[in-house]
Formats: sequence, structure tokens, C-alpha cells
Amino acid sequence: MMKQRYYSLDVFRGATVALMILVNNPGTWDHVFSPLLHAHWHGCTPTDLVFPFFLFAVGNAMAFVIPKMKEAGDGLFWKKVVKRTILIFGIGIFLNWWPFFYWDDKGLQFSTWTGTDAIDGVRILGVLQRIALAYFFASICAYFLKPRSVIYVSAILLFTYWGLCIAFGDGDPYSLEGWFGNQVDKYILGTAHMYHGEGLAFEPEGLMSTIPSIVQVLFGYLVGLFIMERGRVTWLWRKVPLSSETNFRLISALMVTGFIVLVLGWIWSLGFPINKKIWTSSYVLYTTGLAVLTLGVAIWFVEVQEMRNRMTRFFEIFGKNPLFIYIMSSIVPGTLELIRIRQVSSGGTLEENSNVLEFFYNTVCAQIPGPPELGSLLYSICFLGLMWGLGYLLDRKKIYIKV
Repeated sequence: MMKQRYYSLDVFRGATVALMILVNNPGTWDHVFSPLLHAHWHGCTPTDLVFPFFLFAVGNAMAFVIPKMKEAGDGLFWKKVVKRTILIFGIGIFLNWWPFFYWDDKGLQFSTWTGTDAIDGVRILGVLQRIALAYFFASICAYFLKPRSVIYVSAILLFTYWGLCIAFGDGDPYSLEGWFGNQVDKYILGTAHMYHGEGLAFEPEGLMSTIPSIVQVLFGYLVGLFIMERGRVTWLWRKVPLSSETNFRLISALMVTGFIVLVLGWIWSLGFPINKKIWTSSYVLYTTGLAVLTLGVAIWFVEVQEMRNRMTRFFEIFGKNPLFIYIMSSIVPGTLELIRIRQVSSGGTLEENSNVLEFFYNTVCAQIPGPPELGSLLYSICFLGLMWGLGYLLDRKKIYIKV
């Protein structure tokens, strides 16, 4: 019997993965359109919606899996959840270390775990590691607690995190220097294994900011349960006829709920700013509200109106192998960076060696007329197309890789 698969969820999840790949792979970080960049600190750009939307989608998928796990028993639950958590976390560390070598003036060098100084060790945390941890704790809550209790736990986690920020913050508790979680990460991880893109050791996927991200998954789970119990509009392999009144109630409930959560997040932001890098509680509510609204629109068009076109097919490809395609979007650039190409300028002088991707960007994408951001975006789109092609080949062969 074919497993149940909600088509609009594939499209929603696929669109999220596609955007993750697009914003993570510009031709050059020196020239990127502002909506494709994260907010400098407080605030929320379209790019800041991508990660929380994916965590929300992880929770949606859990709603279809947890009931089956409850039927199978505790043993199977712990086996699957622990195995998946370790696997995803381990892959995240692997990607941070990959491709294990790098070029410098002396040639090809091996990337050691600890690095050569206090800042260039292998980063321990990251996107996949946060997904693994949030999935693990959210799965435990979803499995052992009733939906009402999940709501209470979610509220406790969000308010507790707020209280920790205030109680242990230094100066401005919501600033880069004053956020309490940074000291926790330095003590546990060590500065050499943290992110340094902010000019100092700061982990945007840190241990403490993972607490509210768990709630993002739990909210996705609750919405998924609601859709399963109240919706059941159109499944991929068969149609379930429902009255227009039932459809209207489902979509209306999602849109009203999303709007209310969105407003609550905005109100909370007046005292607890919306901030992706420390994953504030207001950010959780704000992005969850937008995710529910977006999913409601997707269900209306894809399931109720039965919209099937090239756009939905494009995102569906990403949604069927989301984590694997995301992983490959890191492995492929890392591998190609080791291949060096000599570039010769029009005057005949030898320029710096570049890798394959830089060569493609410099000789093709950067040459198109217009602002340099266009060339950088063109590169992102080309790379996205490459990843889509990989997903398409897997889908044609009916290969769906679960991580």
C-alpha cells in the first residue's frame, strides 16, 4: 500500500529547500540583493523565513509519522528517533569539515579538527545540527504528550527562553555582545569550533537558541495534526470528496490562526525583538504565523483547486528528497572548490587561480549587463537548477532517500 503523502506539503517543503539553496549559494557575497540576505541583527527579511519554515515543515511531517510510531511501540520510536538524530547531526559536522582539504600559498592543506589557531577549527553546530536537535526533542514531546500538553510545553519553552535572556544577559540582553547564550556556547563548544562570520565567536545555531526552535517544530506538528483530522482534502493518489463548506472551514481556520499568531509575534517583538540569529520567541511566533498562512494558501491552490503545473512540479521535486538535496548542495561546491583553474585576463596576464565555480561565475554570470547583483543571482539560479536536475533524476527512478 502506498504511504500517505500530502502533495501540498511536498510543494511547501520543496519551496523552502529551494530557497535555502538559492540564498546560500550566491555568485559572490559582495553582490547580493538585500531580500536574499539575513537581517543584520534585529528584523526579518524573506531569507530569515526559510529556516523556520523548514523546521515548521519537519513538524508537519511528524504529524503523519508519530501516530504510526505509537502503534508500533516505544522501542521502535526510540530506535528511529535516536538513529535519525545522530545521523543528521553527524552529517552536519561532516559538511562543516568537508572537503577536508583547502588551498593556501603552500598548496593543498588538510583541515584539522582543532585548526591552526583559535578560530579555524571545525564548526560543531550548524543548520543540520539544529534540525537534528529540534527534531529529537519535539519528537519526544509529540510522542508522549497530548496536543493540549504540547501547547503548554511550547508556551513554557518560549517564556523560559525569554526569562533566561533577561536574567543572564549582559547589558543589552538582545545584543550580539550581551546575549547569554554566547557564553554557554564558548564554554561547551570552544571558540575554535564556533561561527566567526560576525567578526567574533558567535554561534547563530547555538545551544540555547535551539530551545525556542524546538517550538517551531512543535507548532508545525500541531498544524499537521489539524490538517489530518479536519482536512483530508486531496491525497496524491486518490481524491476524497468533501463539501465546499468543509474546505472553507479548514482554510479559514488556518488563515485566522496564522494571522493571530503573526500578530502575537509582532506584539511580543515590542519587548523581545524579532531576531533570527538568537532565535527569539517573538521570531518563532512571527515566522510560524507566516508559515501557517503560506501553507493555507498552498493547500487552497494545490489541494482544493487542484493546481498542478510546472511551478508545483518544480518544488515537488525538492520536497521529495529535501534533506538529501540540501546535503548535496553543500557537498558539490565543497568538492569543486578543490579543482583549480588558471584564468588569463584579456591582456594576457595570469590572474589568480580560481576553482570551478568561481571560474563559471567570473566568465559567464558576472559578464551579463546590469548591476553585479544580477550576475550573482544568475549563478544562484544556475546552481539551483543543477540541484533540481539531481532531484529530478532521483524522482524518475523512484528513489527517495530518507535521512
